[in-house]
Amino acid sequence: MQRLADRLARSLGPKGWLTGPDTRPWGRDWLDRYGEPPLGVARPASTAEVAEVVRACAAAGVPVVPQGGNTGLCGAAVVGSAGGVILSLARMAAMGRPDPAGARLEVEAGLVLARLHAGLDGTGLMFPLHLGAEGSAQIGGLIGTNAGGSHAFRYGMMQDLVLGLEVVLADGTIWNGLRGVQKDNAGYQLRRLFCGAEGTLGIVTRAILKLAPAPARRATALLALPDMAAAVAFGAHLRAEAGEFLTGLEFFSETGLALALKHVPGLAYPLASRGGACLLVEAACRSDRVPLDDIISAVLEWGMEDGLVQDGALAATEAQRAAFWRLREEQPEGQRREGAQLKHDISVPVDRVADFIADGGRLCEGLLPGVRINPFGHLADGNIHYNLSPPEGAADFAGRGEDIGLALARLAGDMGGSFAAEHGLGRAKITLANALRPAVERDMMRQLKAALDPQGILNPGVITG
Repeated sequence: MQRLADRLARSLGPKGWLTGPDTRPWGRDWLDRYGEPPLGVARPASTAEVAEVVRACAAAGVPVVPQGGNTGLCGAAVVGSAGGVILSLARMAAMGRPDPAGARLEVEAGLVLARLHAGLDGTGLMFPLHLGAEGSAQIGGLIGTNAGGSHAFRYGMMQDLVLGLEVVLADGTIWNGLRGVQKDNAGYQLRRLFCGAEGTLGIVTRAILKLAPAPARRATALLALPDMAAAVAFGAHLRAEAGEFLTGLEFFSETGLALALKHVPGLAYPLASRGGACLLVEAACRSDRVPLDDIISAVLEWGMEDGLVQDGALAATEAQRAAFWRLREEQPEGQRREGAQLKHDISVPVDRVADFIADGGRLCEGLLPGVRINPFGHLADGNIHYNLSPPEGAADFAGRGEDIGLALARLAGDMGGSFAAEHGLGRAKITLANALRPAVERDMMRQLKAALDPQGILNPGVITG
């Protein structure tokens, strides 16, 4: 261990190799559930230095855990047992010049998503991935977790937004797959293999990203509906009428709205009435010729006439649009400030979203009477962040957390969905994966891991256990 530490200190220098108390900001996951003291934190400044770190750790048989912004919710980016090396890509944050003809951009893995968005301002192009942690999340971490976010139904997950990758493999070999073309069928789709692998198969160092035209106009509406069944029915009609322009279809519940308004300063609910569910709708386009407000208004009027919508408003200014989005984006923070919580990341077919929320509510109530359920998420792709708070006056979940998690996971599977929609497996969901995924599926994952990382040094204990 000491020889490894000395080697990394020499090759990376004082800015690139941190030990002792200096490693604390990297040592624990965002929810403070996982993380052991690392041997040190390597902060390479180039792909060559990443490869040197991996070669050194492979020679010593020491685990390497790549870490981006450390905003993940499944404990995938911290050391599972004392002595591993955390590899931070934060010093590799360069951003190239966008290619307007090919709508593509080369970046280093440590680039923060918010900086990418800001860097594209005024270019006529955008990177169409948005999520609550974009002020900290890094491109490499987003690729490693195959991030989704609020625009995934329109533009795809991270795997759909990556044209090419550069990856350091488990023996320090560098694979240059930076081919910035959409059509490349010369064998297996290797770039997709590393999307969602959570650093267990290789360490992403650079990527060519797929861009989209930046919208010149938006129409944003906040709606109150009687229940989730009405939200699903309204969403289906909205997609039929405005599908090619629709970029946001987010939902949250009265429970989540109440917690956000209670705990998060500066939030305001702008509608005259409240319902069992809220929808945030957004349409966008590049052309000034498309009457977005008229399209959304017509669908909103239809929803009110059909009894699906109780109340609604179109944002008249950019400030009002931002206020609408804040109500949705502050759902996790409102619940966090309430106290203990259980977080579940579920996906089901869109037409089963209301069924899952109703059936899941009965399951949870049966296991822990009085539990408070706060579902919110991405209606258009069936992604439900099904989060729970203890009953009023209770400090915790009375030891029923694992039972609740398993019951919800089984329910999602029975409906043709997944218990891991966009947060990945990490360390937190290995038990669920082993219990609920077919043996042949888990075996294929282990075979891939063994083929690309025979020593098992890349983020051990994650995904395959």
